[in-house]
Amino acid sequence: MAFIDIAGAPFHYRIDGKAGAAPLILSNSLGTDLSMWDPQIPALTQSFRVIRYDARGHGRSAVTPGPYTIEQLGRDVLGLLDCIGIERAHFCGLSMGGMTGMWLAIHAGYRIDRLVLANTAARIPPLEMWNARIEKVNGGGMGVIAQAVLERWFTAGFLGAHPAQVAITRAMLEHTPAAGYVAACAAVRDMDQRNAIASIARPTLVIAGAFDAATPPADGRFIAEHIAGARYVELPAGHLSNLEAAPQFSAAVLDFLQP
Repeated sequence: MAFIDIAGAPFHYRIDGKAGAAPLILSNSLGTDLSMWDPQIPALTQSFRVIRYDARGHGRSAVTPGPYTIEQLGRDVLGLLDCIGIERAHFCGLSMGGMTGMWLAIHAGYRIDRLVLANTAARIPPLEMWNARIEKVNGGGMGVIAQAVLERWFTAGFLGAHPAQVAITRAMLEHTPAAGYVAACAAVRDMDQRNAIASIARPTLVIAGAFDAATPPADGRFIAEHIAGARYVELPAGHLSNLEAAPQFSAAVLDFLQP
């Protein structure tokens, strides 16, 4: 395990691939950790130096007092880049990771080369949904929401056909620190980047899942339509498309990053 200090808080990260290759940051979704990207690593490390990290409040990274903000999560990435000496990198984020990527491209676009925004949205209402989820986790821990979250992350077909992957993902979700999850829920709840994304000037790929109940294809199309020149790809998957449609996801990212 490798840890780095960002603004006084320890963050867990991992680097795979050849030294000197173009750097690529991978940013995890709400309720997961850097291991969510395991299916992509064999393909991506052929061409890139892949840097993964556990977002604030997730995995083995610091659970600092909340609520968090998307700006805070974005500044964590800048701190990570500074600490490992990378001036500019490709960035791929899914869900909350994609929201973080939007903030970076809006406010620190000079640090981003190419941007992949997967299964994400510029805003996810309603406020009441997030408050109810926060209340549930505060009252009963991560286990009380696990099944409902899994049913939003994956299609019914995938849940039935891939029990081993589902079990791994459930364990990742249930081991997410409840306090970190709640603090990050607030960041997603309070985010609204719908107007600001028009300022993104980095080459952008938007990936959506055709059966994504959490961030439906309409959310992805909205982002692609509001970022000049953005590409849009829709995969036959639910919310965690990098797991449910792993080969297609990896191929889409590689095709975009290697024009």
